[in-house]
Amino acid sequence: MRFTSTPRGARLARRLVSHRLDAWGHPYASPLNETLTLITAELTANAVHHGHVPGRDFHLSLTRTAPGTYRVEVTDTRGERLPQTTALSEADPDDETGRGLLLVAALADDWGCEPRPDGPGKTVWATAGSPPHRPPTA
Repeated sequence: MRFTSTPRGARLARRLVSHRLDAWGHPYASPLNETLTLITAELTANAVHHGHVPGRDFHLSLTRTAPGTYRVEVTDTRGERLPQTTALSEADPDDETGRGLLLVAALADDWGCEPRPDGPGKTVWATAGSPPHRPPTA
C-alpha cells in the first residue's frame, strides 16, 4: 500500500501491519505481531524523516515468506540516503535519536536495503518469524 510521507502515514502503516497480522492469526498481543509492528514503526518513521521527498509517498509491503515468517518492506524515493548497516551500536549514549535501526537489527531475523527496482529510491526490509512450536520435554 501507499502512504503519505508524514507521521500520520507512518502511524497508519504500523496499524495496518498489526491489524493484518491479527487477521492472519497472529493476535495483537502476540510476540510476532508486536515485533513486526515495532519493526514497521521504525522503518516507516525512517522513511518519513530520512527518505521524504516532497509530493512523494512511501510504500509498505507485508508478505509471508514461510509459515510464521513475514517480510516487511518500506520503499521511499530517496535513494541517495541509505541506512548505515555498519557501526549501528556506536550511537552516543546522550543522543536522543539514531537507534531505530539498532532496534530493527535486534528484533529482526534479518534486514537490509536494496535499490528500488521500479524507479528512484530504495527499499529497506526486515524479516521476522515466530519461533517454531516445540512440545514440552518430559
